Amino acid sequence: PFHLCCFSAETRSRLGAVASRAWTRPCANSVEEEGGACKMATEEDVAALSLAPSKVLNVNIGIMGHVDSGKTSLARALSTTLSTASLDKNPQSQERGITLDLGFSSFVVPIPDHIKEKAAGYEVLQFTLVDCPGHASLIKTIIGGAQIIDMMMLVIDVTKGIQTQTAECLVIGEILMDQMVLVLNKVDQLPADSREEKIKKMQGGLNKVFAGTKFKTPIMVPVSATGGNPDSPVAENLDGLVDTLKQLVTVPDRAKEGPFYFAIDHCFPIKGKGTVMTGTVLSGSVKVNDTVEVPDMKIEKKVKSMQMFKKSVTVASQGDRVGILVTQLDPKLIERGTLATPGSVPTYSGAILVVEKIRFYKASFPTKRKLHITVGHTTVMAMVHFFTLPPGAAASSGAAGATAFDFDREYLTADELVDTSADMPAGSQWAYVIFEKAVTAPAKSLLIGSVLDTDVHANKCRIVMSGRVLSTIDPSNKDEVARLKVFKNKQKVGSIKRVVDEFTVIGKDLFKKETDITKFINLKVSLNGALQGYIEGSFGSSGQYKVRFQQEHGLPISAKKGKGKGKKEEEAEDGDGEGPAQGGKIILAFKKYLFAADAGKGILQ
Repeated sequence: PFHLCCFSAETRSRLGAVASRAWTRPCANSVEEEGGACKMATEEDVAALSLAPSKVLNVNIGIMGHVDSGKTSLARALSTTLSTASLDKNPQSQERGITLDLGFSSFVVPIPDHIKEKAAGYEVLQFTLVDCPGHASLIKTIIGGAQIIDMMMLVIDVTKGIQTQTAECLVIGEILMDQMVLVLNKVDQLPADSREEKIKKMQGGLNKVFAGTKFKTPIMVPVSATGGNPDSPVAENLDGLVDTLKQLVTVPDRAKEGPFYFAIDHCFPIKGKGTVMTGTVLSGSVKVNDTVEVPDMKIEKKVKSMQMFKKSVTVASQGDRVGILVTQLDPKLIERGTLATPGSVPTYSGAILVVEKIRFYKASFPTKRKLHITVGHTTVMAMVHFFTLPPGAAASSGAAGATAFDFDREYLTADELVDTSADMPAGSQWAYVIFEKAVTAPAKSLLIGSVLDTDVHANKCRIVMSGRVLSTIDPSNKDEVARLKVFKNKQKVGSIKRVVDEFTVIGKDLFKKETDITKFINLKVSLNGALQGYIEGSFGSSGQYKVRFQQEHGLPISAKKGKGKGKKEEEAEDGDGEGPAQGGKIILAFKKYLFAADAGKGILQ
C-alpha cells in the first residue's frame, strides 16, 4: 500500500488520511534514481483508495489485551483513517494515559487472492480496528466491544507475557471469535543482542498456554508499534502483521435481510445538523430516509444521512461501521444503546438461556446467585437458576446450536453450574435468568455472565459463563413461568406413631405442624423402602397423618384407647413416643416443581 508521503497534502486531506502506519519508515515506492524520494501516486491510485464504500469489504478487528500493552499505539501505527472516537480522544483517557473507551480507526488493503471469488463485487478490503480498553475495571466495555468484531488481535507485552486482563480477553475471544492473531509488542525494548532468543522463548511459553484453548497454535507476530507519529521511534514489522491479517482474513457472513439492528457506541451533536450515532450494524441493513427506533426509549426517528469513515453512503448493512444522523434527539440520553427496525427488538425482564461455564473460572457458582449479565453494551445484575436434563434423558432441542427451548420437557434443577465434560456436554445446561432491570435486545442474543464485584487486583478470572437466549419470559406472570417444568427430587422420612389396624398407621415427623397436608393426599409412600401405601389424610392438627397400605403391613396393632375419650385426648395420651413399630420408616419421595403457579400442583410423583 502507498504511504502518506506518496500523496500531496491536498490529496491526503481529500482521502481523510490523518495518520499512517508507515509515517517514518522508508517508503516501498521510493526510487533510488531519484535519490530515495517517493514516486508520487497517480490519480488511479488515489481513486482506488477513495472508492465508494459499497465497493469496500469491511472486516472488524478487535485489538485487545492487558492495560499498557500498546494497543492504542498499534492502532495508531496501522491506521490511515480515524473516526470521531479513536486513539484516546476522550479527555479522561488523555489525562490518565490509558484507554477508557472503545476507539475506531481503519486502513485499506487490496483484496487478497484467496478471497477474491467470495468477495466478488468488492474492490478493496477495509480493516476496521476496534481498540478496546485493557484496564480491569472496564471489562464491561471490553465485552461490549468484542461482540461487534470479526477477528481478534491479542496484544501481549513481550517483556511481561500473559497478564490478568490478557487472560480475560482470551476468554472473551474464545466465546466470540474463531480467529486470533497474537501480537508480541514492544520488541524494541528487548536487548538487540538477545532479542531473537527472548522472542523465541516467549513464543514457546505461549504455545504451551494456548495449546489448551480453541486457538491451539495461534500465529504470533513480533512487532514494535511505536512508529505512529514523527516523534516516535521507528516501528518494526507492521508490514508483516498486515500480511498476516490478509492471509487469515475470510469473508464474513453478511446478511442484508431481516430486521435492522445497530450497536451504538458513541453519540454526539453537530450544530445545525442534528445528532450522530456511531456504531456497527449487527444485522440487516438501513438506508437514508428509513425510520429507525431507539428500542430502550421507544423513540422513532428518520435517518437523514450516513457516513462511513467520513464518506457519505446511502446504505449500510451487517458488519459496516457507520455514523447515522437524525434530528431532534438529545445525545445526552444515549451513551450506549441500539437502533433497530421499529418494533423488532423486545424488552424483557427474564429469559431462558442455554449456558456453558468458562473453564478458567475455577470457583463454584451455585444456583440462585446473582451476577453481572452483559448483552451488547448493556450490563445489568441478574439472578440465575441452573437446570439440566434428568439422568438418562435424551438430548433435547436445547443442545448446542439450538434456537428454541422445549417447554414440553421436564428438567432437573442443578445446584451449580458445572464445567463442560463428556458427562455434561455443551448444550445440556440451561439457566432461568431474572434481570434486576429489563434489557432490550434481540431474542436470540449472546449473553456473558461475570462477577465484576471481584477485586480487580485478584489474579483470577471474573467471567463465569456464556449463553444464548432461547426464549424470553416474564417473571411477574406466574402462568408464563409455570411453563418451565423444572423440578427438584425431594425425600422425606417419617416414623410410625400408632398402628390403627392391619392396613392403616398413624405417622409423624414427615410434616411440620403448619404444613398443609392436603397437598400430599394420595401421594405414595413406602414402609422401610418396601411395602407401598399412600397418604390418606391428616390426623389431628400437629402434622400427623394417616397412611393406608395396599397389603397387610404385619405390624402389631397398638392398644386401643379408653372409651369415651375424644380425638384430642387420644393424641395427648399418645405423647411423642413411638409405638410398637419403633424403627419403622415411612418414606415419601416426590418431585417438587419449582415454578408451579399453584403450590399445590407443584408436588407430583
